[in-house]
Amino acid sequence: MTALLRVEGATKRFTGALALDGVDFELRAGEVHVLLGENGAGKSTLVKALAGVHQLDAGRILLHGRQVGIGSPHQARDLGIAVIHQELALVPELTVAENLFLGRQPRRFGLVDRRRMYREAADVLARVGLHVDPARRVGELGIAYQQMIEIARALDQNAQVLILDEPTATLTGSETDRLLQIMGELREHGVGLVFITHHLDEIRRVADRITVLRDGRSVGVLPGGASEDEMVRLMVGRSIDEQYPRRRTEPGEVLLRVRGLTRHGVFRDVSFEVRAGEVLGVAGLVGAGRTEVMRAIFGVDPYDSGTVEIAGRRVPGGDVRAVMRAGLGLVPEDRKGQGLVLTSGVGENLGLVTLRRATTAGWVDRRGQARRAAEMANRLRVKHARLDQPVRELSGGNQQKVAIGKWLLADPAVLILDEPTRGVDVGAKVEIYELINQMTAAGRAVVLVSSDLPEVIGMSDRIVVMAAGRVAGELDVAGSGGVTQDEVMALAVSQPLVRSEDVEAEAS
Repeated sequence: MTALLRVEGATKRFTGALALDGVDFELRAGEVHVLLGENGAGKSTLVKALAGVHQLDAGRILLHGRQVGIGSPHQARDLGIAVIHQELALVPELTVAENLFLGRQPRRFGLVDRRRMYREAADVLARVGLHVDPARRVGELGIAYQQMIEIARALDQNAQVLILDEPTATLTGSETDRLLQIMGELREHGVGLVFITHHLDEIRRVADRITVLRDGRSVGVLPGGASEDEMVRLMVGRSIDEQYPRRRTEPGEVLLRVRGLTRHGVFRDVSFEVRAGEVLGVAGLVGAGRTEVMRAIFGVDPYDSGTVEIAGRRVPGGDVRAVMRAGLGLVPEDRKGQGLVLTSGVGENLGLVTLRRATTAGWVDRRGQARRAAEMANRLRVKHARLDQPVRELSGGNQQKVAIGKWLLADPAVLILDEPTRGVDVGAKVEIYELINQMTAAGRAVVLVSSDLPEVIGMSDRIVVMAAGRVAGELDVAGSGGVTQDEVMALAVSQPLVRSEDVEAEAS
């Protein structure tokens, strides 16, 4: 059987670093072929070569058995290759229909025929089972809907090869189920799908074959039914004995105390505390207010009432510097937009938080900063060519290590980690979990905000569950017979009781 797409000996270098080293890959029509590997293994580079973003230094790409050159994204689309990236390529200000037919709108008498465009848009959306008003602005829709729109647009442009790069990273469980179902339907219609994900359970649900990359090389092809142990061993070159290696310690003094924190219309009466040596998990559905509360605690966003105490000292609201001086750090959910300076180097990013501390009379101890940054990069096993390499050139997992590393250098009493392992491979996840253990063993406290229920249960000592902007309940993981996902979800979908004084305060 002739392969729909075949890559032979793909090689690509960047500033001396070998990103792809003779990679082979094959995709058949009507197949879901998973591309698996740690962050920095070469997956994104290979995808960008297929999308025409990068040109290979050596090797060749064959489509239907014929060698092709892919010199640009436009050429890739003409060949029937479409990529759905993590960062979606839609225009939020335009309607669904306008995004679907951007640059190729149906016309009548030289003008855009909107009636026909909306009619045809509905037909295109129906192909992926999406029922949404074509006249609605894309910016008003959730990420799951936007991904479906991108897929529908690709199929309408006769894509034979559809590459999905971490499409489930920001989706809920039900949204992920729907996407995997649509992938199965596309497979039945002969579309070849390349699927990149770090969620091993998703792989077993949809994969026909799995090609594993490690350090820029293809190290093996597994059947879709391969066990997670087989995948991990081939991917990281070693076995991982424990997926959630939490090492609990006896909790000490309260390091973070939040009381009655309220921001009208966003969250209300949020209270919790975290002790030295403890990991407090914060769970809840999308929109429950978890990230908003953490941003308010850190001083990024204001709050209307309530108090925040760090190591027994009350800190003012809306003052990030005061919060940092008191010993609180935050690794935000959006690492690219809020946690890193993408155009700056690895070393500069690692030294961002400690820059003020390393400055005396206006002079920065650059040599000391560089030494400490190099030590941290090595400790975290950040895959980089040099310290001044721009962070934007690193893989997502290595960017996340840098975002965490800058705070580890600052050594805060309490570190808030908001979705720290989203888009991170299983090997890097375990490394991040071990860093959490090191912090708590040293008497620090960690607040772990995560949508990954097994993660938040496996790595927390206690779990605060939020629903509709309030604390719906608290579960003790360390001191009980264990907590189940069902128990967490029962609280997450509950409606917290509304007190009469809250209603009066909101009305005033």
